[in-house]
Amino acid sequence: MFKNNKVLILGFARSGYEAAKVLIKRNNKVILNDSKDESKLDQDKIKELKDLGVEFVFGSHPDDLLDDSFDFLIKNPGVPIDHKYVLKARELGIEVINEVEMAYRLLPKELKIVGITGTNGKTTTTTITYNILKEYFGDKVVLAGNIGYPLCSVLDKLKKDNILVMEVSCQQLENMSEFHPNIAVMTNLSPAHIDFLKSYDNYKRVKTKLFQKQTSNDIAILNIDNDDVIDSTKEILSTKKYFSSRTTIKGCYLDGDDIYYYDEKVMSREEIFIAGRHNVENCMAAIMVAKEFNVPNEVIIKVISNFRGVEHRLEYVDTVNGRKFYNDTEATNIKCTQIALSSFDKPTVIILGGLERGQDFDELIPYIGHVKAIIAIGQCRNRVVEFGNNIGIPTYSFEYLKDGFIKCYDVSSKGDIILLSPASASWDQYKECEVRGTEFKDKVKELKNKYQ
Repeated sequence: MFKNNKVLILGFARSGYEAAKVLIKRNNKVILNDSKDESKLDQDKIKELKDLGVEFVFGSHPDDLLDDSFDFLIKNPGVPIDHKYVLKARELGIEVINEVEMAYRLLPKELKIVGITGTNGKTTTTTITYNILKEYFGDKVVLAGNIGYPLCSVLDKLKKDNILVMEVSCQQLENMSEFHPNIAVMTNLSPAHIDFLKSYDNYKRVKTKLFQKQTSNDIAILNIDNDDVIDSTKEILSTKKYFSSRTTIKGCYLDGDDIYYYDEKVMSREEIFIAGRHNVENCMAAIMVAKEFNVPNEVIIKVISNFRGVEHRLEYVDTVNGRKFYNDTEATNIKCTQIALSSFDKPTVIILGGLERGQDFDELIPYIGHVKAIIAIGQCRNRVVEFGNNIGIPTYSFEYLKDGFIKCYDVSSKGDIILLSPASASWDQYKECEVRGTEFKDKVKELKNKYQ
């Protein structure tokens, strides 16, 4: 598999870089195409790949680059599904896959794979699951996927007795056909990435592809409280197991302040540090995976009670003069910000705004009763101001986060929450949302130094 072929990689980034290294070692002819100017990309990685024999085409997508001499098109997950090369490849009968699908076909067939997806919570769930299994099984457990570690980057160290824990995004699932996890988790479903996948129905279809190769010998772990999850997985062949934070069920459930697994108490909700019911659900999904591997409760409790959250996802940053700061820069859609707001009941100052995507901020109204002030930033700040004014919450407009941050502190009091949860992508001002979150954290640090 993937030997002596001609392959076009569309998009550099981490996945393209790792895929090229694997392919070139297997005696493939590899051409890597990226629309960005070469000078704006990682020069060390480009030189490394050129020295290995990879050919590059930078700065555009020439019409005559892709022809029927190619065997595969490896598409970066972020490349649009209707990119002209994708459409042309299908016309020419060239298989379009991505780095994860390619790497999967090269894996030892005996290893166990845990695949985790969902609209929200998949990174937190993946991280907790990995930490629990790592604590119990040690180096047998490997982390990869959308969480930041391309599967190609760990291929060389994977053995048949490994447990591979993977976060899998909708962008990855779109171009996957053979990927087969032994355990597949769906945290929840709600409208997201419609700009990429064109419709919510298509988004749900793509998400459900995580289960498409599973049989009754495989496990599907599902959020029974989410109607779209249940509806979308009606036809899958997997053995279904459920978790619920709202109802006592045959599965994993929350009863009062205690989490049970098939009527066996596992731990108390009070032992979970990270805030919000959604994080209880994330923990329950991870518990269910751990139980499939017979991990003892004491290991589960040790890991979860010490887990302080994933960076940039409702991340507790620090407390300054009685004000608690939370970095939720990964909240790039309304649903994520709804979840963040529902995690607190104390007076809150929230930072909203970023890239203009036509977000309907009115969808936040049921969750915003405890918000005392709004800081509007970014490209869509004028609409955020209009939203705040319409519901009678003091709203202050700033183009940049660094300026709005000062106002956050000025309008807050001891005991308040100051929350960066923008409900907006960051691309109007930042390369990626993590940069926005890091800036927020730096500002908190500066503020603390000022008042120490």
